[in-house]
Formats: sequence, structure tokens, C-alpha cells
Amino acid sequence: MNILEIQGQSGISRILIGESLRNLSNYVPGAKTIIITDKNVSRHHGSLLSGFDLIELETGENIKTLQTVESIYQKLLEYQADRTTFIAAVGGGIVCDLAGFAASTYLRWLDFGYVASTLLAQVDASVGGKTGVNLQGYKNLVGVFNQPRFVICDLNLLETLPSEEILSGMAEIVKHAVIGDPELFETLERNPESALSLRKDLLEKIITASIQVKADIVNRDEKEKGERRKLNFGHTLGHALERTQSISHGKAVSLGMAFAVDLSVRSQLLSESEARRIKSLLFNLKLPVKTELDMALIFDAINKDKKRIGDTLHFVCLRGIGQPVITEISMSELEMVIHDLC
Repeated sequence: MNILEIQGQSGISRILIGESLRNLSNYVPGAKTIIITDKNVSRHHGSLLSGFDLIELETGENIKTLQTVESIYQKLLEYQADRTTFIAAVGGGIVCDLAGFAASTYLRWLDFGYVASTLLAQVDASVGGKTGVNLQGYKNLVGVFNQPRFVICDLNLLETLPSEEILSGMAEIVKHAVIGDPELFETLERNPESALSLRKDLLEKIITASIQVKADIVNRDEKEKGERRKLNFGHTLGHALERTQSISHGKAVSLGMAFAVDLSVRSQLLSESEARRIKSLLFNLKLPVKTELDMALIFDAINKDKKRIGDTLHFVCLRGIGQPVITEISMSELEMVIHDLC
């Protein structure tokens, strides 16, 4: 088992890579614990959740709303949760976001931790202390920063994942490699098939390296005042595509990264050869690098991006693999570039 730490304002978050859901009781405090999960996790792993009070959610991005959070509050009332109650989320990124936000706001604060059951949650969604929900379909417009006490990354839980979920996690691993770890990038280049097949020895290595990139950045900038913006590489266009084209998070982010790579070349920041390497890796991991765009819908979504400040966006480009650079781009300039490149 590998252990990483994030030091946040609300305390230390320990990330346990290779630990098991079976050992959850070793990490929750002696006070009352309530588990928040979803129907998929209950179906596959419900026997491991016995002995705890349970809040079971539906599945899918459409449940990531304030209405779902209110339903969680109602169940916490029924279970008579108080400030000694511990919330344990067992699930993917949606469950972790909902549970973390509910815990952070119920009685003004309850302690919580995660067991991340998807690759995307393990390498990204559960790590870093962002919690929140969508508003009218726009990503994560309502939320708070609050660190989970622990994140258990049980690699065995990944065995039941559909291929689309694996691709979503791989896109975030590539993102972390591109912005912060050239060695991880080369490992993925050499082993795309083994990575997709979740070969255990390689899996633990690339998950640990991926989380390390994010943990290092969050330790330096927890509240996204500067450097943490680098983690948005590929996500400006990616979130817009996710909303407007009904594609998975991983595919949307892959397309967003491909666009950011093209913009970096156009801006004379990135070489053509490194751009080809990045796109080739995405392609070899069965992630898309081009698509048709509905420009009107895309720009409506980007205008509601939480990273927009007035008429300007902080956009992450590349000077090279492992060398992200945060640039400011006006909405009008971005629209022109997307028209030209796409």
C-alpha cells in the first residue's frame, strides 16, 4: 500500500492506494458512521457495507444536484446525525462530491472520508478537497473546499468497471502526466494496452504517480488561487462538450486536451513533435482527439464556466510535456481559435 498526504486548511487528508474497502472500519472513528453510496456499488459490494447506516443514491450525472443533497439531509435527520457523526462515501466521483458537500454543510460541518470505487474517483474526483454539485446542468457551480480525512483507493473495486469508466480515469491520468510527470507519460506510452487492462502492478504505479501530481499541486494551492488552475488542463472545452454532447467525462476531457495542445502549438509554445506524442497517447488509450462541434451550444456552456472572470478565461496551455502554463484568453479570442482549429 502507498500512502500520500494532502495538508489542507481543514486538516490532513491521507490517500491510501491499495487499501481495501474491507478495512473501512479501521479508519472511521468510534462515533456513529453513516455510509453514502449508490445502487451500483450496493449491488456489487453491498455485503461489505453491512453494519453501517446506509444512504443509497441513484446513479448518473443527473443526480448531482441540490435536490439530491436535500434528500441526503432528510436521511441524516432520520438517522439523528449529530456533530460526532462520520460520513463515509463509497462510490465514484458523483457520490464523493455529493457526500462531501452534504457533510460539509449539514450542521455546518461533519467529518467525512471516501472509498473511491472508480478509476476517475481514485485519481481525481476524490482527491484534493473539492466538493459540490451542478446547477442547471453546469458543472460544479455550487460547492466548497473541504478535505476528506482519508481516501481509500481499493484497486479490486475497479474490476467491475465498464470500459467507459476506465477511459474516464485514463484521461485524467494522462492529464496529470502531461502537466506534471514526464516519466508517467513515458510509462503510459510504453504500456497503453496494459494500462487499459488494469494490470495490477502497473495500475498501482500509475495511480500513485497520478495522484502525486495532483497532491503536490493542491498542497501548494488548495483553494485554486493560482497553480491549482493547472489541473484544469483540457477541462474548459471538456466540460462544455460534456454538457452539450452527452459524452463521458473522459472523452470530453481528451478532446479538451487535444484542443489545448493545438492552441499551444498555434501560440508557438509547444512543438509539433510533442503535440503528436500527446495525441498519439490519447489515441492509443482509445480516447478521442477530434469531434464535430455545435459552436453556439459550446460557447453558451463556456460562458457559464466557473473559471471565467468577466470576459477572460484562465486557460492552461503547454510549453512541453510536464510544463503547463496558465494564460489569459478573452472569450472572443477563444471563440475565434475554436472556429479556426475545430
